[in-house]
Amino acid sequence: MGKDVTSPQPALPAELPLSDVLGLTRNPAFDATRLRADDVAGLTRASRNRMIANAMVGAFVVSIFAPLIGAVVVLPWAALLAIILFRTRQTDMQLVDTAARIAPAKLERAQNLNALAGALCWVAALVLFPWLANGAQATSLLLIILALISASTFVYSTSPLSVLIYIAVLGTGTVIAQALAGEWYAMGGAILFTIANLVATVEIRTTFVKARLAETALAEKEAVVSLLLREFEENEADWLWEVDPARRLRSVSPRFAFALGRPQAEVEGKPLLEMIAGTLWSSGQFPASLHDLAERLKNRENFSNLLVQVSILGEERWWELSGTPMRDEQGRFTGFRGVGSDVTEQRKSSEKIAYLARYDTLTQLPNRLQLTEALGEALRYAAQWRTRCALLMVDLDRFKAVNDSLGHMTGDKLLAQVSARLQSLMGENQMCGRLGGDEFAIVVRDASGPQVISDLARRVIERLSEPYQVDHHTLYVGASVGSAEGPRDGATVEEMMRNADLALYRAKDGGGGEHCRFEPVLHASAEERRQLEVALRKALGRDEMVLHYQPVVDAHTEQVVSFEALVRWNSEDHGFVSPGKFIPLAEDTRLIVPIGRWVMRKACEEARNWPEHVKVNVNVSPEQLLEPGFHAEVVQALAATGLRPERLEVEVTESIFLRDASVARNALEQVMALGCSVALDDFGTGYSSLGYLRKLRFSTIKVDRTFVQGAAQGSAESLAIINAVVAMAKSLDMSTTAEGVETGEEAELIRNLGCDKIQGFYFGRPMTAADASRLFAIAQERRA
Repeated sequence: MGKDVTSPQPALPAELPLSDVLGLTRNPAFDATRLRADDVAGLTRASRNRMIANAMVGAFVVSIFAPLIGAVVVLPWAALLAIILFRTRQTDMQLVDTAARIAPAKLERAQNLNALAGALCWVAALVLFPWLANGAQATSLLLIILALISASTFVYSTSPLSVLIYIAVLGTGTVIAQALAGEWYAMGGAILFTIANLVATVEIRTTFVKARLAETALAEKEAVVSLLLREFEENEADWLWEVDPARRLRSVSPRFAFALGRPQAEVEGKPLLEMIAGTLWSSGQFPASLHDLAERLKNRENFSNLLVQVSILGEERWWELSGTPMRDEQGRFTGFRGVGSDVTEQRKSSEKIAYLARYDTLTQLPNRLQLTEALGEALRYAAQWRTRCALLMVDLDRFKAVNDSLGHMTGDKLLAQVSARLQSLMGENQMCGRLGGDEFAIVVRDASGPQVISDLARRVIERLSEPYQVDHHTLYVGASVGSAEGPRDGATVEEMMRNADLALYRAKDGGGGEHCRFEPVLHASAEERRQLEVALRKALGRDEMVLHYQPVVDAHTEQVVSFEALVRWNSEDHGFVSPGKFIPLAEDTRLIVPIGRWVMRKACEEARNWPEHVKVNVNVSPEQLLEPGFHAEVVQALAATGLRPERLEVEVTESIFLRDASVARNALEQVMALGCSVALDDFGTGYSSLGYLRKLRFSTIKVDRTFVQGAAQGSAESLAIINAVVAMAKSLDMSTTAEGVETGEEAELIRNLGCDKIQGFYFGRPMTAADASRLFAIAQERRA
């Protein structure tokens, strides 16, 4: 922001010319009139003191020489001195009087003449009185004259030239008097003394002028700096504004005119409110901020940083104005003066920041902050009016698979559509928002009606489960809902959110697509889960984990060809814990990575005790496979145990490709390069299985038990799927393993369908490593 600040004076030169110091020229940089106030400030007292001092010295001289030469000579001289002193006093008073109409130049000339007359009067006494007195008291009078010269050096007036004239004439008279008396050494001293006083007078005057000019410049700079500081720093102003008592603009600056969007001449004299009200001026329907400004101006009140909504050439803008009423010397109100700045952009930024603080940028829904505020208000309302409120937490099912397979851009577009559907379901006293990720929440201010919560949850699940069209993809995701009712399920925001989250977890734990209300028993489940997690973190250190092995047999010979390693946990605190309970917990907490590393090492170690043709199958979770060092872990396990790579088969599910397909593929290719085989477990239950078979050459395809059981019950679809899988595997040179075979009839059916290997309770349940080794010993004894 720039301001046009013009100085009323040229720059002061480094050295002051003597003519300027003495006032002989009219240099505009320091015209004598600019120093007049400083010069005459003490002139009244100095003039009086000078007159009294001269009168006292004159009376002293009269008392000395009247007895010597007679009063006839001395008294006329004293009368003349008194007249000169009186005229000098009159001239000084005229200079002090600001109402005097006499030109300063004329008064300065009068000062010079008075100084000349006074000096000549004293010179006459110096020359005449000692001569008439035959040299008596000549030294006394000489000392008096020298004292007058010295004293005059420190006497200032508006005409420094008069002081020099006074000193020069007195000095010259002294030199003449000493010459007439034949006192040549005294004459030389008088000359030096006079010159010294003349120089001292000039130097003192120069110092005085420089000091006054410096003070004046400093005062002006302080005034400018004060204005700029007030304008730029204190009020952050862009321009100055001023109005008269009728609130009409005056002294319009170019920057203020630019802010008004009009030429200076056009706005000069126009009412301020009319200029900033725009089209609203004729109707009188002003914004509240303009009414506030009008009241401040009307009441002649100070105001600072007043935010005003203005209309400039039809554009709505925001100004920040500060103003102060002005008054003249008589205290009469003369208008307002102030500073202002355009803060439209700052206000837009503030509004945007405030919006971002309360709304989700992706979905434009209220964010967690606004939802918690609304829930807090709903709880207060429910407590006050003895009603019920509710919080519903909504989580999308299978959204992670979409995000991982199609990318975050597609996931974001899907979330935007989900948000629009949620918003369309909201009724009165209901607010939906996004908590983060694929989790949403709904605050119901009044949930006292019957079935309000369950009906809303049902509509949410049904609406969000409908297909979505995103970037030419048809996507299917469901929704799970957990709800808590206030104040029954929580008296605070934290309790409500925690309990609704527990209910949501239970709904998702049941397979998704469900609504679960909060129940106190869920706290016990959550606490049990927490304690289970604590124990699971200590399980490996306590050596609580153990591996069981389920045999996989050849479909035709029914000879054991491999064992699938299955981890079991016998907790010191909780006893035997089902894999269906602790495996999902380990995956959620990423404890599956160290557990999987231990399983890999332990399985390879115990497989060394089996016959060379028997493999060990180790299940690998997506979390473990996607670790950067997975390949190295396999190498270390084989090296540490001495197991040949051909005897290790890594089992993975299709879910590994939903996280990061390229990383998973690279990891499995590195494992296959070692000589290990890879099996695809639970084939047909996931997504795009054929695509995965095309991308990676598996050793074995495992047919899920659901298809085996379906085929045993005569399901045509299951039979067709198994036939298709077997035919496809043979064409790709892969083997097939049927899981979940529990009866001889199922085994015969699977054998007839062409599966290569069979796994299930019919051929053996999971057993300890010792039992597995004993199985081979028994078989060897039977053969013997």
